[in-house]
Amino acid sequence: MQAVPSFDLMNLDDNILRGIYSYGFEKPSAIQQRAIVPLVQRHDIVAQAQSGTGKTGAFCIGSLQRIDFAKKRTQVVVLAPTRELARQIHAVISPLGEYAGLNAVLLVGGANMKESIRTLQQGAHAAVGTPGRILDMLERRVLDPRSIDLFVIDEADEMLSAGFEEQVKGIMARLPEQAQVALFSATMPQECLDITDRFMRNPLHILVKAEEVTLEGIKQFYIDVEREEWKLDVLCDLYETLTVTQAVIFCSSRRKVDWLQAQLESREFTVSAIHGDMEDRDRALIMQQFKTGSSRVLIATDLLARGIDVQQVSLVVNYDMPRGQDGRENYIHRIGRGGRFGRKGVAVNFVCREDVGILREIEKFYSTKIDEMPADVANLM
Repeated sequence: MQAVPSFDLMNLDDNILRGIYSYGFEKPSAIQQRAIVPLVQRHDIVAQAQSGTGKTGAFCIGSLQRIDFAKKRTQVVVLAPTRELARQIHAVISPLGEYAGLNAVLLVGGANMKESIRTLQQGAHAAVGTPGRILDMLERRVLDPRSIDLFVIDEADEMLSAGFEEQVKGIMARLPEQAQVALFSATMPQECLDITDRFMRNPLHILVKAEEVTLEGIKQFYIDVEREEWKLDVLCDLYETLTVTQAVIFCSSRRKVDWLQAQLESREFTVSAIHGDMEDRDRALIMQQFKTGSSRVLIATDLLARGIDVQQVSLVVNYDMPRGQDGRENYIHRIGRGGRFGRKGVAVNFVCREDVGILREIEKFYSTKIDEMPADVANLM
């Protein structure tokens, strides 16, 4: 697909262009140069680009251009795996579509159901949400599938994995046959591509090969901590460096996140924490505080690894290395929090003896080099 180097050359509506420039976009990123026009031209697409390269902007702008704003009905549905990511997409598409008169509804668990239903009945042009809530709205017939022209799945690799696959299929089974489908993700494993064959029509592939998913702009280091019980002291030694700007610390489980928060607070360090067991209101508040910079160090599970765009994050610490089948993909998603779209970032991995193999595998898979952390790491940020 030919790259279009400027938003002005994409034949976009003037009101959408106004939204793009007032949002602060100046020049389209690589994925935006390649994906927006095919979306507008009604191609089914499978687009892969690293976290932080502007995927959300790409499908939001393409979706807006596809909407007939004179029609008061839902024409675009965007699906995301977590409430936080759905909220973030909603927070991007709303200002982009402001001058065009966009009415966009957020459909996630924990949101006010009556309000969501009222917004849909008043004719929301676009719905952004998580699979369970969108399927529920379709089943209640509050969300009318007949008017849906475009269905976007963000973080498609996760959405098409076992946890969501049935719900996604349930949604797709209700869509009109002619509806356009677009998948976006930082990683696109084979099983994901296999599934696309089943429900997409000659999709246009905009793909970056796995080993070419670059970690440009992100300096990666490891600290040899040898034993699990030494990690806490190492982290405390690093704390001054953490607060240079903003940092995210990833742990392997919800319990570990809570434990680490308690440990650091008992030593009078200021941190906040987020994971999937928390109330929706609390999660939203914590993300808001982190985004505005009133909280500087955030401890999280992989729930946060996908798609949460906090522009100021310059340091990611893997307190626990990502493990299991999705370990390599999660590594990219985690450290992609730093160095978003052209910014510089630093990733520090705490490596125990049993993690050495994981580290080497990540280096090999992404053709990258992870060096031992130097003493002057603060100067790199």
